[in-house]
Amino acid sequence: MNWQGTTVGFALTGSHCTFAEVMPQIQRFVDAGARVVPIVSYTILTTDTRFGTSENWQQQLKEITGNDIIASIVDAEPLGPSKLLDVLVIAPCTGNTTSKLANAMTESPVLMAAKAQMRNQKPLVLAISTNDGLGLNAMNIGKLLITKNIYFVPFGQDAPAAKPNSLVARMDLIMETCEAALEGKQLQPMVIERFNY
Repeated sequence: MNWQGTTVGFALTGSHCTFAEVMPQIQRFVDAGARVVPIVSYTILTTDTRFGTSENWQQQLKEITGNDIIASIVDAEPLGPSKLLDVLVIAPCTGNTTSKLANAMTESPVLMAAKAQMRNQKPLVLAISTNDGLGLNAMNIGKLLITKNIYFVPFGQDAPAAKPNSLVARMDLIMETCEAALEGKQLQPMVIERFNY
């Protein structure tokens, strides 16, 4: 696919352990010629973890994309009327974000961007990373699986022995999932083996 002239919204939520996998995927879009608009949840703005500081992750996003980060609901709201984004990716998409999206809650910049994308009937791609994907969040994932214009990056159990309810997407398939989504298709297979012992 030719990504020249395409605008990709790339939203990150608080599954900090997957950020190192996600950043190279953002770079892939930039290298392919897409314009990438970074969007973050409040957790990214305020939380330092053993996986890196908030400041470090924000700096990487700015350097890779060359764009300012959308970091408030007010800044995300114009994405609806402007119809700026051809495709919106949420990667990682936490269980918290999955739950709120499935239940129409809009309390973060990422969720406002998702609402705008759905309003415009354009593709929304989710790369889930949640410890309760096969627990309480299973019903939310199920709701989103049958929602028009929502597509999933292929996912599987990352540690079935230690965390049997945990599901994580194959972050290296984000671009391929977006290509399929822009054609109105779900990349297959969607449920995959993803053991990470």
